Amino acid sequence: MSGEEEAAELTIAEDLVVTKYKMGGDIANRVLRAVLEAANSGASVLCLCEKGDSMIMEETGKIFKKEKEMKKGIAFPTSISVNNCVCHFSPLKSDQDYILKDGDLVKIDLGVHVDGFIANVAHSFVIDASKENPVSGRKADVIKAAHLCAEAALRLVKPGNQNTQVTEAWNKIAHSFHCTPIEGMLSHQLKQHVIDGEKTIIQNPTDQQKKDHEKAEFEVHEVYAVDVLVSSGEGKAKDAGQRTTIYKRDPSKQYGLKMKTSRAFFSEVERRFDTMPFTLRAFEDEKKARMGVVECAKHELLQPFNVLYEKEGEFVAQFKFTVLLMPNGPMRITSGPFEPELYRSDFEVQDGELKVGVKLPRAAARQGLGMGPWNGLGRSLKLLQFHGQGQLLLEQPGLGQGWSIQTCSLQPTPVSQHPHRGKASLSPT
Repeated sequence: MSGEEEAAELTIAEDLVVTKYKMGGDIANRVLRAVLEAANSGASVLCLCEKGDSMIMEETGKIFKKEKEMKKGIAFPTSISVNNCVCHFSPLKSDQDYILKDGDLVKIDLGVHVDGFIANVAHSFVIDASKENPVSGRKADVIKAAHLCAEAALRLVKPGNQNTQVTEAWNKIAHSFHCTPIEGMLSHQLKQHVIDGEKTIIQNPTDQQKKDHEKAEFEVHEVYAVDVLVSSGEGKAKDAGQRTTIYKRDPSKQYGLKMKTSRAFFSEVERRFDTMPFTLRAFEDEKKARMGVVECAKHELLQPFNVLYEKEGEFVAQFKFTVLLMPNGPMRITSGPFEPELYRSDFEVQDGELKVGVKLPRAAARQGLGMGPWNGLGRSLKLLQFHGQGQLLLEQPGLGQGWSIQTCSLQPTPVSQHPHRGKASLSPT
């Protein structure tokens, strides 16, 4: 990147950029919930993927209507990977569909962009899980492990910390549940029109990957798509021969395509998707798209997102969120509606420093912390960790969308000085 390009790079230091990220995040969250509500026993994965993609295009079409040249839409096609399927399952009409059934562990993964600013999200759940019928066993173990890894990352991905800290925490948390992070998977820094930025967080690296993977420090005004994938098995993801349907253009590669079909296909890719991932399902003539992609992929003009699998009989859970590293703390702009009471595991995090979502101390719980407003702002709080010595790590909604992390101190107020008997006040530290 040249000096001029670097100077022109737009970041979340600009209010308008933050707004675009938040708008994309809001759409991603709404689409995720819509697909989640429709993902019942008997539902077609193909239809759910089509529903997600259609809704993303519809919702992004409603914003910035006057900006005719602004590109917006799908940043990652809706993918629904079930049970031991790790990721990227987004079938074509000509592929064999999958029909969801009770007990399936389902992962929904999708992304939205507004003017190239990307908001990705992924969520895992079990079909037919309820408070009356909670999930137990290995499905519960892997979902709990993956969710706690994501919550830990929200605390660790902050300015001044290293990417290796996140990797180490994920390994410890997953192993506490007798699970394994999927080997070599990466979480990427996001930039305008770039879904796979140079700074990354690696999961469960091999010895060689540890040597090769570049250590990095998180900085203010960076954005990350934090992607957690945890397996109940060995954590080895392999290509089982399923047709690849999702690709993205590699702008660093050039080649003179020989086939007319390939040239027409690639021209449409450049015009409609630029550098964003896309699905072959998005082309009007699917047969021509399947033909055109072959030469493009062979000469690396396109990068494939292969459909990967863990061993049969194992389960994989995924949670992904997009976080903006703001000067006042991390702001999570995407997430799914996780219900911890639906998943009952026999295990818990063993490392005291990594315990997330623990209960408030009894004295604090009696005073209603974590449920009421903070400093009169009327915003609910969510406890992430109790540090002792009156220190609480709390998650609170930001003034816009998303959540930010605040470390607060517990300061009991004498009843004679406080209008609400038995309450305590919280102040940021």
